[in-house]
Amino acid sequence: MRYKVLVLGASEKEYRFSNMAIRSLLAYGHEVVAIGSRTGEVSGVPIYDNWQEAYDIHTVCMYLSPVRQTDLITNLLDLTPTRIIFNPGTENLSFEKIATEKNIQIIRDCTLLMLDRDRF
Repeated sequence: MRYKVLVLGASEKEYRFSNMAIRSLLAYGHEVVAIGSRTGEVSGVPIYDNWQEAYDIHTVCMYLSPVRQTDLITNLLDLTPTRIIFNPGTENLSFEKIATEKNIQIIRDCTLLMLDRDRF
């Protein structure tokens, strides 16, 4: 199954896991929307610094530390994604609790490993 995926914390820097995730998601045939602190592009996917293109999102792949998530929680909940993947280092108990109460599935895992092991 293919999903529309929001990569939050996207970066043009190739060594960043968010960048690797965008490329891997594309390789597996998923549609990617990328939001970062700076605009740019990864493998033809524009990186936005606003939420204008974020709609009909199935999965959110989190690449922001909990401190940087605080101001974005309302925007994320308004998207009503089916699930949020908290990649290592992004786990946020208070946000996870709120999302769970809104019937959003919480997954603590690595997007790259999930894709490679057919668990995405």
